[in-house]
Amino acid sequence: MLAIGSLVEGKYKILNVIGQGGMSIVYLAMNERANKQWAIKEVRKSGIANYQLVRQSLIVETNMLKKLSHKYLPSVVDVIDYEDSILIVMDYIEGNPLSVALEDYGVLPQEYVIEWAKQLCEVLGYLHSRKPSIVYRDLKPGNIMLKPDGCITLIDFGTAREYKNESFEDTTCLGTKGYAAPEQFGGLGQTDARTDIYCLGMTLYHLVTGHNPSEPPFEIFPIRYWNEHLAIGLEKIIEKCIMPNPEDRYQSCSEIMYDLEHYKELGSEVKKGAFFKVMLFGLASVMSIGCFGLSSGYSSRALSVSSSGYKNIIVDVDQKTSIEDKIVNYQEAMILKPEEEAAYLGLLENVFLQDEVFLREESDRLIEVLYTKTKGKSYIETLKNTNPKAYADFCYRLGIAYFYCYEGSGNKQMATKWLVESCRGDYLSESQKLRAERLGKISSYYGKLSVISKSGDSKVSYRQYWDDLCAVSKGDIAAKDNETTALIIYRELVSQLHVNIEKFRRDGVLEKEMNSKLLDIDKHLQSDFKKIDTANIERVEQLLKEVEEDIVQAKKDIGLAFELSKNK
Repeated sequence: MLAIGSLVEGKYKILNVIGQGGMSIVYLAMNERANKQWAIKEVRKSGIANYQLVRQSLIVETNMLKKLSHKYLPSVVDVIDYEDSILIVMDYIEGNPLSVALEDYGVLPQEYVIEWAKQLCEVLGYLHSRKPSIVYRDLKPGNIMLKPDGCITLIDFGTAREYKNESFEDTTCLGTKGYAAPEQFGGLGQTDARTDIYCLGMTLYHLVTGHNPSEPPFEIFPIRYWNEHLAIGLEKIIEKCIMPNPEDRYQSCSEIMYDLEHYKELGSEVKKGAFFKVMLFGLASVMSIGCFGLSSGYSSRALSVSSSGYKNIIVDVDQKTSIEDKIVNYQEAMILKPEEEAAYLGLLENVFLQDEVFLREESDRLIEVLYTKTKGKSYIETLKNTNPKAYADFCYRLGIAYFYCYEGSGNKQMATKWLVESCRGDYLSESQKLRAERLGKISSYYGKLSVISKSGDSKVSYRQYWDDLCAVSKGDIAAKDNETTALIIYRELVSQLHVNIEKFRRDGVLEKEMNSKLLDIDKHLQSDFKKIDTANIERVEQLLKEVEEDIVQAKKDIGLAFELSKNK
């Protein structure tokens, strides 16, 4: 094992361990001369019974990666025969494997899985198009790194191989049971691009159902057996990917990509209910608008809506009692004016965030609405293309919702995509853009902290984490942003203080700093919320009460933590 602080080859300084498997250890290293971080994978020669096979797979991995260049692949820069180990120096990929996301969050939202699937199709398609074709053969959540920007990187090429036209079957059976295709085991022919397609299907199955195909009961059910809210189209895509006979699967990643782009249109069983009602209304609206100059005697609802205007639809939402009726109303408004922001914000804040908790089912429903297509483009795409300022504001508010409110405690990784989107261009206010950037930075801490808590590594700075939390909550947020955002930001800081107070203390955050920040928040609570928007008065008053109660408890926690530290 490499010693922390040691220097390899006179240029790579070992900083800490960032991963460990059965045969290898991965370190974070710094090339101090180039001022760049690298990951170093160490495979020890001793203790490996099949060392020649492992060595050969390492040679294959490094030689392949040296020849490849793709945004979803790491680069290998050095291979070192070092004492009793082999060291592979490659790009350091910030983030965590999707296997960690599964452990931390359970089932992952299908809209994110579909986006990752598209990225995987892109990189697998790239590998399959090489001459000769490269078959990856070990696709699974543990080999897919999710970066803070929401993009993936495919890692670990130890089982990859170049396709040989003259071969009838693989000479070596490699892969991970459960994810691996039948032809990878048992002499059923050599692996090819369709093998990776099978592995992709099993990986998507695991991500959207939470059921690991390599664990008992080893039986694969349609994904909607586990969750009826999953898209029928996605179920069809996964079923075709994992057909036992390669001839019955998709024959290329481009075929999968096309179906992923149109997954809502696959099959005739697409949800009828409210969605069907909205599409019918959309057709009626378009027809009524086209005929408006020719006829004024119609009394249909569509003509009434188009003549009374977009604003009346928004106002009409308050008269609806059921959630689904409110969603339908907002969709009607989007059909009429997809470039206007009011319907998007109303759907988010008045429907899905009315109780300040953004449930997984609500997130799925919102994404389904946003990506509903009209005239060939989804609503959210139209907003982005026609009103980038409104799009940035909506992305910011959705990012805030994911960060603070998802499932009651927030999901920082899901927030990242929307926060990053909101910062494109100069449409946010200076304070909002700064907050979005800082929250994006904070979200990266959560991935690191979850790994550290399991490995025992203490290299992440809780001091810096505290400073970033304080920076995000600085100033009169209610005036620069809005009351609800201000209160959920304050609540997050106080709750993190409660959860991590001992770690903050050990990393140099002083008692007076903690109390000073609580005093600062308390002052804002007393001064910034004197004139509450009447439309949100109940929500704001409830949040105010919760934050005030949390501050009282936090002050007690601080006193106790520092008193105990003195007595040690």
